[in-house]
Amino acid sequence: VQLQASGGGLVRAGGSLRLSCTISGSAFSSHVMTWFRQAPGKEREFVAALRWGGARTYYADSVKGRFTISGDKARKTFYLEMNGLKPEDAAIYYCAVGNSYSTSPSPYARWGQGTLVTVSS
Repeated sequence: VQLQASGGGLVRAGGSLRLSCTISGSAFSSHVMTWFRQAPGKEREFVAALRWGGARTYYADSVKGRFTISGDKARKTFYLEMNGLKPEDAAIYYCAVGNSYSTSPSPYARWGQGTLVTVSS
């Protein structure tokens, strides 16, 4: 299983971006899709998660109401719609998949390469 993240870029504060994560490879069976982010000098932090079954979503408090995670199982792609971006949202965003939900990065077995989001003030 391989993950390919895309969609990052430079945006002004208050702007929007949509990140995508496409999953390829055999035996796709992960149940939880997530986005994490890591800013320079900081630890990787949870952003949002989506359970395929039931489409339940989870968000970090810092992004709740501004970010939306969604997925297209047929296309094996999930998304992170980011609105109202703030300078503190700037980071490398990573997608990951796993079999159970956690806000810790440790349980997630597969990771994308990351996509850079820069927010200018």
